[in-house]
Amino acid sequence: MKATTKRLIALLAGGLGLRAVLRRRSRAALPTSTDSPAAELKAKLAAAKEPEPMPEPVPAPEGVDERRADTHARARHAIEELRDKRD
Repeated sequence: MKATTKRLIALLAGGLGLRAVLRRRSRAALPTSTDSPAAELKAKLAAAKEPEPMPEPVPAPEGVDERRADTHARARHAIEELRDKRD
């Protein structure tokens, strides 16, 4: 290798080393906050997951015919609601 090539390689290696040292120093100088973004998001998520009150269960009709009639009535009611929303 020629002397100029060796100097160029040494210069590039020195530049990369200096860059690494400066990068490490700047990262160490950054202030660290006690509240991380992850902690803030976890707090928001916990607040959003507050339990909602459970709806009271509808008592089921006792016979097959009564259950069938109840199911048809609920279906008709749902269809009417959808038609009202569409109009």
